[in-house]
Amino acid sequence: MSPNPQLFLLLLILSASAFVIGCYRRFSLVALGRPEDRLDAPGTRFARMLRLAFGQQRVLGKPFGMNHFVIFWSFIILAAANAEFVVSGVLPQAGLAALPAPLQHALLFLFDLVSLAALVCVLIAFARRLFFAEPSLSSDYVKARSPEALLILSLIAVLMLAYFGLHAARIMIGMEDPTAMPVSAAIAALMAAPLATDPTAVATWSWWLHALALLSFLAYLPQSKHMHILTAIPNCFFAGLERPNTQPREEFARGMRFGAGRVDEFTWKDLFDSFSCTECGRCQEACPAAATGKSLNPRSIIHALKTNLLANGSSLRAGETPTLPLLANASDTGPGEGSAGDDAIWACTTCGACMNACPVLIEHMPKIVKMRRHLVQMRASFPEELSAFFENVEARSNPWGIAPTERTKWHANLPVRPFEQGKTEYLLYVGCAGAFDARQKQVTVALATILDAAGVSWGTLGKEERCCGDSLRRLGNEFVFDRTARDNVKLLAERGVKKIVTQCPHCFTTLKNDYRQYGMELEVVHHSELLAGLLASGQLELKQRVAQFGTVLFHDSCYLGRHNDVYSAPRQVLATTTGASPAEFVRNAERSFCCGAGGGRMWQEEQEGERINLNRVKEALQQKPDTICVSCPYCLTMMEDGLKDLQGGAVRVKDLAEVVVEGLRA
Repeated sequence: MSPNPQLFLLLLILSASAFVIGCYRRFSLVALGRPEDRLDAPGTRFARMLRLAFGQQRVLGKPFGMNHFVIFWSFIILAAANAEFVVSGVLPQAGLAALPAPLQHALLFLFDLVSLAALVCVLIAFARRLFFAEPSLSSDYVKARSPEALLILSLIAVLMLAYFGLHAARIMIGMEDPTAMPVSAAIAALMAAPLATDPTAVATWSWWLHALALLSFLAYLPQSKHMHILTAIPNCFFAGLERPNTQPREEFARGMRFGAGRVDEFTWKDLFDSFSCTECGRCQEACPAAATGKSLNPRSIIHALKTNLLANGSSLRAGETPTLPLLANASDTGPGEGSAGDDAIWACTTCGACMNACPVLIEHMPKIVKMRRHLVQMRASFPEELSAFFENVEARSNPWGIAPTERTKWHANLPVRPFEQGKTEYLLYVGCAGAFDARQKQVTVALATILDAAGVSWGTLGKEERCCGDSLRRLGNEFVFDRTARDNVKLLAERGVKKIVTQCPHCFTTLKNDYRQYGMELEVVHHSELLAGLLASGQLELKQRVAQFGTVLFHDSCYLGRHNDVYSAPRQVLATTTGASPAEFVRNAERSFCCGAGGGRMWQEEQEGERINLNRVKEALQQKPDTICVSCPYCLTMMEDGLKDLQGGAVRVKDLAEVVVEGLRA
């Protein structure tokens, strides 16, 4: 039964045209982005797409995720039912009735149950948005009760209701077998004598209601945020294969522009990301800046990118200057829609929590770093306190501007040896904090003591060691980082360094990952990994179990964990050293909450909202630990400062090496 195929064909052509034109207008804007290769390792990409897009792995990580999972798969399955509806609307003789009876009945049974599941889940989604919306469903542009969100849910509900009305009426007429469609058969029974309904009229009205809802959805889809239905799956395929532990290099030459100050200076994948955002708010929930009242909301950054692209697309295609700025100075009312404020760009700790939470693998953090590069290198616009930091690193190769000759004073009472090519196995890369920060020097001494006790062959570069440049790169000062990296790579190559052990995750990730872009392939291990290996092999033998630190609560460093997947090593070390697994934060491992110092935030003040380290320390104190154990100099500083501010009493903060060294005492 397909009333007036000619009229339906006309409406179908109009709807399909609107769909194609809408898709073309948006996808053609993606081509404005810079080229980027995202087709390597297709097998790996396809497998990940199946797991994350079709398997909805990250979506299912939250309670409401099951509801979305059902809607997603209902959409996939009912695409076949809707395709049959469209075909039979134009060619009535080409419907399911043309199939063998067993196959036809199986499909009708499946479509019937899936339609019911979809309707139930849509009603749950309605209730959630109207009565139980989470904070992440509310922002400047996302509202739980937004007309667009409710319209999409309404269209889906209408599709399901029209489906049941149509098939119930056909069952009443005798056109379909009720045994193949139990839900529709039940509705048909309700529509019988007591309601005195005309099944032919119901079938006709239901058919047209279904047709109009389907065609309206098709025409509206490319214009709405639900375009992610088309882009989310390929976005999972094209997403970066590696963890976000480095940034692309820049070439420096006269006349070149650096970073991204307008949308066409991003890559095509960056722009494709903006159309893939589902606005679910998971990145916002995970972001330490957003959680503590800062201007930054990762979802807002992606939304601004999309809005800016749509606003400036025509001008950019014509080779004209964009009319809407991407980067705008924050005002009392904040930047307008389609622009990102400076305060938001500088609030990022580059912890990677947003990317780890995103169900469609949007890459928020690299975009922020690209905008920082533009602000630093093209506009010389950055927070005032960074001026001294940049000058100190550039002039004296450390954040404090201390004379390089002071680098060796941490080992005044230790027989530290210089690294000798061919004789020394490990270079102990002390790092700026390990050499200059009074508190972190204690960690360096502890680590050196452990290495000697284990008989490890190690040495240092002494006064020749330079800052690795981690904060420079994450803050967007790529020019100075590039020079720093080149000098360090040259020095390490000249000294014949093959293996490096670090106590700082920021040095660790920079030497291990960033320096590969400069042709330096090193075996870099964090001290937690080395200690775990030494204890497991018996090369490091403890004289006693360490019990004086009481209940030990372990904090994951973002740059060790999320950026480099090192989670088990520090826990193994603590379990071996203390005889018990460490206590855990509520937010731990991949969900760990940042200390607030990454991404160059160590060198800036927090002017907005709650201090990030206070948020983390409050969470720690709820666990009532005796000791908070860390594996990062930045985390050590932030935890100790937080305990002082919150009057944390007798709670201590210890680095992993400081816990282990206690086990060497007789």
